[in-house]
Amino acid sequence: MIVAFSVTPLGVGEDVGEYVADAVRVVRESGLPNRTDAMFTSIEGDWDEVMDVVKRAVAAVEARAPRVSLVLKADIRPGVEDGLTSKVETVERHLAE
Repeated sequence: MIVAFSVTPLGVGEDVGEYVADAVRVVRESGLPNRTDAMFTSIEGDWDEVMDVVKRAVAAVEARAPRVSLVLKADIRPGVEDGLTSKVETVERHLAE
């Protein structure tokens, strides 16, 4: 399972990078495969472990912000491992043709 999610603190002003860093820190410390880009953090693992990390990432932001927005998208595909890498490699292979 791959989950792409974005946690945004609300009511803290325009500069939210330090709050987002709190959430990303939780993800990176989880030990699960992950990637962060300008819009989302993606994490890969089984349902329970991924959702636990998302919950803890939201809680980290919620501890410092009066309101939190969560956007989440999941690719639930049993039996697939290393999807974070293999999906991108497939697209890159087609681009190279």
